[in-house]
Amino acid sequence: MKLDEISDNPGARKKRMRIGRGIGSGKGKTGGRGGKGQTARSGVRIKGFEGGQMPLHRRLPKRGFNNIFRLEFSEINLDRLQEAVDAKTIDAGKVIDAAALVEAGVLRRSRDGVRLLGRGEITTKLNIEVHGATKSAIEAVEKAGGTVKILAPKKDEGEAA
Repeated sequence: MKLDEISDNPGARKKRMRIGRGIGSGKGKTGGRGGKGQTARSGVRIKGFEGGQMPLHRRLPKRGFNNIFRLEFSEINLDRLQEAVDAKTIDAGKVIDAAALVEAGVLRRSRDGVRLLGRGEITTKLNIEVHGATKSAIEAVEKAGGTVKILAPKKDEGEAA
């Protein structure tokens, strides 16, 4: 085998359909665009147009409310925290906060803060500082001899000024 003899398997590459090349080509005359009018033109087609009838997306009611002040917390469960302590990626002697979790690779990013959830069990004494925690998570950490400190949520730049 030589470099100039290398080729794809038969049928691996398919030639593209050349449209508008005569009726015999199978994609001639209208070039796959159908009849006349707006839809045959390039770049012009009303999306969601139903022949003058009120379109479905305008018939349906608007729902919900988008809170622009909502805080997005990164969530972590107790079992995930215990795994990180067992694997020695987190130092149990130090305070565990959002920065420590991101540095250890337990969380990808902290977003507006970290929220501790109560799935799983924890056996190590830990001092945790998070922006939110469930009652079951706090009870489990305190039962193991640790503490949970709830921090105030991050302020926006506008609120601080």
